[in-house]
Order: sequence, then structure tokens, then C-alpha cells
Amino acid sequence: MIYAGGVDVGSTQTKAIVLSEERKIIGRALINTGAMVSQAAERAFREAAADAGIAAGSAAYVVGTGYGRYKVTFGNAQITEISCHARGANFLFPKTRTVIDMGGQDAKGIRVGEDGDVKDFVMNDKCAAGTGRFLSNAAETAGLTLDNMGPISLQCKKPVRLSTVCAVFVESDIMSYLAEGKTVPDILGGVHSAIAARTVALVRRVGIEPEITFTGGVSRNIGMVKALEEKLGFPVNVCDDSHFIGAIGAAIFALERALTGGVAATSGADKAAKK
Repeated sequence: MIYAGGVDVGSTQTKAIVLSEERKIIGRALINTGAMVSQAAERAFREAAADAGIAAGSAAYVVGTGYGRYKVTFGNAQITEISCHARGANFLFPKTRTVIDMGGQDAKGIRVGEDGDVKDFVMNDKCAAGTGRFLSNAAETAGLTLDNMGPISLQCKKPVRLSTVCAVFVESDIMSYLAEGKTVPDILGGVHSAIAARTVALVRRVGIEPEITFTGGVSRNIGMVKALEEKLGFPVNVCDDSHFIGAIGAAIFALERALTGGVAATSGADKAAKK
């Protein structure tokens, strides 16, 4: 049996996936990245291998991706998260034509071909507006956790209008609304709506074509899923593995290379996507 792995080192969390040669996910792990990025990558892959019931060293090929992909020092190759998210989304949802990826520090829109190749992409990586960092700051100001802010936002009856989507100044906006007596659900409804509007505007630059697959850590936020669907006017694909899609794509590339002796084609957009 041939095994392959993908490790997605994000700014906030590191995800690892182990695939069997039948392209089945047999192991996964999710940990906080922290300051020691290389150690986080190693630990995540060890945990994913243990979850799969194999030794970490028995993987034939490992691909690193994400902002810390070059810290996956035990890996055989590094591929950008743009290509990996496109490929992973295609693996889970084969009809995907647009990927919206929202992580801790950036947001991306990716136009995807029918084979999971990247046709075009756009990124917001210079500002934390519309990212997990923005949501984290909003949750902290409202005295909530990231896990419960999404469900609470669904209770919104009249969402407030934010004057900014800046992660630095969102605290003052929220404090002002609380002082005015606005409810927490209405404030959170406004927060999610503002991020969704900004994200959809970003993705429109590469063209929005159904099906849309929502990836990244923010995809676990049900409030963000609902807000995106309202702005788009149709549903987005999400599943329990949406947070792992970058690592899944990396593992698919790794498996293909393992099965072809270490040589396999990657998306032509991979070089363009390198930062």
C-alpha cells in the first residue's frame, strides 16, 4: 500500500492529511501553528499518520502548502495553497468552479477548471479585513468565542451597518453599538454581512461561477456561510473537511507524484501564485 501526505501550514492552524493509494482520507490532524512553525508541521503530520495507523516515515511522498510550506522540512515538495485549495475542492466537490478561501490572515478567490486546475485567482493578503483575524477581534470585543459567534449571529433580526471592516478598528464600532443598546446578535449579523460583502466583491474580480466551495478555517462558522450565501444568492459547498481542503489538495499532489515516481504535473498557475 502506498501512502501520501499533505501538510497545510497556516498562520493560525496547521492541518495534515494522509491518503491511501485508493485516494481515501485515512488520517487527519489539526493543531495550532504557534511560533515554532517547523515543529507544528512535524507534529501535525505525526498525529495524522497515527490517526491513519501508519508510521510517519512510511509515507512515500509529502507535499507542504500554506504560508509556512517551506517549513515542512521533511516534505518532498512545496506547492502553493492556491493550487492545493483548487485541487482539494475539486476532490471533495468535483463540480467546483469557484473557491472562496478564508483563513486567519487572508482571503482568496480562485477560479477552477473541471480538472481542479487554477484558471485565475485573487488574494487579499495585505490587510486582515475580511479574515479570521477580523472575526477573532470581533468575538473578543463581544465577549464571545469564535465557536459560538456564528450560531449567535443567526439570531440577528436587524443587522447593524459597520463603518469599517478594519480588524484594528472593529472594536470601537462594536463598543459604540453596545453602548447604543444594540443586541449582540444584531451586531454579529452586521459583522458577518460586512465580511461577506467584502469577500464577494473580491472574488468577483476573477468571476463567480457555480458551484462555489467555501474553504479555510472560517468555513466552520455557520454565520459566515449564511452571510456568503445571502450575498451570492445561492448556496456554497461546505463539509466537515472544508477546513482541511488545502491539506487534501497537497496530499493529492503527493499521491500522484508517489505513483509516478515523483514526477507529476501541477497547475500552471502554481508558479504565478508563489509569493
